[in-house]
Amino acid sequence: MTDDNRDFIEQAQSLTDKLYGKAASIDQIAGNFALYGVKKRASTLEDIDAELRGEIDSGPHNLRRRVHLMTLRRKMGGVHDALRKAKR
Repeated sequence: MTDDNRDFIEQAQSLTDKLYGKAASIDQIAGNFALYGVKKRASTLEDIDAELRGEIDSGPHNLRRRVHLMTLRRKMGGVHDALRKAKR
């Protein structure tokens, strides 16, 4: 298996670009996240948290990517909490 250095957003956008011909927005990624099972949602959130705990590079691209990742994490966390409350 190849070593993949892309973050969660880049992987999701690449996958949707290959499937649908255009990259998914953060809202679309969070919407698709609702279709995951509870264990996969929890695992995905842990992976994103691990990415956010990593070092921050001061380049503008890296800062922008970090903000997008934080926004996605916030939305996905809300979806996960709502689904857990609904026992799904």
